[in-house]
Amino acid sequence: MRAAPEFWGRPPTLAADLLLPIGAAWDAAGRLRRALTRPARAPAPVICVGNLVAGGAGKTPVAMALAAWLASRPAPVHTGAVHIVTRGYGGRLAGPVRVDLACHDFAAVGDEALLLAAHAPCWVARDRTAGIAAAVEAGAVAILLDDGFQNPSIEKALALIVVDSAYGFGNGRVMPAGPLRENLRRGLARADGVVLLAGQGEPPQMPPIAWGDGVPIVPAVLAPIAGERFAGIRVVAFAGIGRPEKFFATLRSLGAELAGARKFRDHHPYTPGEIIELSRAADRDRAQLVTTAKDFVRLPVAARSGVDVLEIEIDWPDPAALTRLLASVAASPGGDGRGSSR
Repeated sequence: MRAAPEFWGRPPTLAADLLLPIGAAWDAAGRLRRALTRPARAPAPVICVGNLVAGGAGKTPVAMALAAWLASRPAPVHTGAVHIVTRGYGGRLAGPVRVDLACHDFAAVGDEALLLAAHAPCWVARDRTAGIAAAVEAGAVAILLDDGFQNPSIEKALALIVVDSAYGFGNGRVMPAGPLRENLRRGLARADGVVLLAGQGEPPQMPPIAWGDGVPIVPAVLAPIAGERFAGIRVVAFAGIGRPEKFFATLRSLGAELAGARKFRDHHPYTPGEIIELSRAADRDRAQLVTTAKDFVRLPVAARSGVDVLEIEIDWPDPAALTRLLASVAASPGGDGRGSSR
């Protein structure tokens, strides 16, 4: 998909109003699919990490952080037993196939799968049920389902949504009139918990909507790794993600001087010529070329030299809140598999 349209993040405009009927049809199709689908019961507890908006909420780094948290728990959830199942958006392989960093590239499995596989065993499967079965057969006792909140085919032990506290839910409209994948209140009603994600130094701010009764909200912070090295450095930044502006704003907050900032569509496959052009621009401006980890895995291998990467991680300001949210699943893999079928 392309980067999110700017009008999605503003109060409703004429363009959003004109697209309302298409958004209503999209939402109705999703409701019909959920009504007609009987979810399969997985042989291991499934923790779904999804979102209600299209792109840019921070779902992938949250999934990586949750994999690390689960892997650090005492048995029966332990290192090697937590597997991630993802669709592999942008990759050619339908799966189920376990991602092998030694032989798979983004064209095969997608950029997000490569990032996830660096933190836990990761399976690409367009058929999520088949992917979960393959993971369990390989020894998984807990499954992290990446981006499956709108997929009704699998029962979830826990269904979490990630919310960017700065962006919230945009203009509150359903695609293509806005960024929402489904009606906001109905989506929130199906969530078992919310990960409210803020940038470093930003207090997590609740979007002005009713969250529903008793929905746990866990604060999280998207923190740059060794970001201080960019202070006072001129950079030419480029990104092909859901919200490139968020990456550029992070660099500025670290004290970097942006001599250039170029946006590409989400999941853009970079060509050698594009990187040469960007490198020349950086040379002219006496600047360092920098991108995101998600973009870096889509660069031609021969073009990666000289491109710096701003990596990020998730910090949990209230780890006890996270423990409370995940404790029941971590303590009882293979339980009743129930949670978010409401």
